[in-house]
Amino acid sequence: MQGKLHHVELYVSDLNRSVLFWEWLLTEKFNYRIFQKWDSGISFILEDTYIVLVQTEEKYLGNSFNRKNTGLNHLAFHCSSDEFVDTLTAELK
Repeated sequence: MQGKLHHVELYVSDLNRSVLFWEWLLTEKFNYRIFQKWDSGISFILEDTYIVLVQTEEKYLGNSFNRKNTGLNHLAFHCSSDEFVDTLTAELK
């Protein structure tokens, strides 16, 4: 369908640490499954949408992260209820 999200690719500074967080969130909370794995990345899929984590190349790691920098600011997911969001927020803390 035109306009529907196809995929999101996130470059991360520490792939192993990022996978610990994203795998829990995506597979346990949002029913994604691991789609592909390779030395420098992993992807998760839900129906026809996927999210990709890629290890940032060494030469680009010196840039400090700030969510207001150019690049991805945030991802928004549909959630079933306010209670689900409140519970998830508590678990993330």
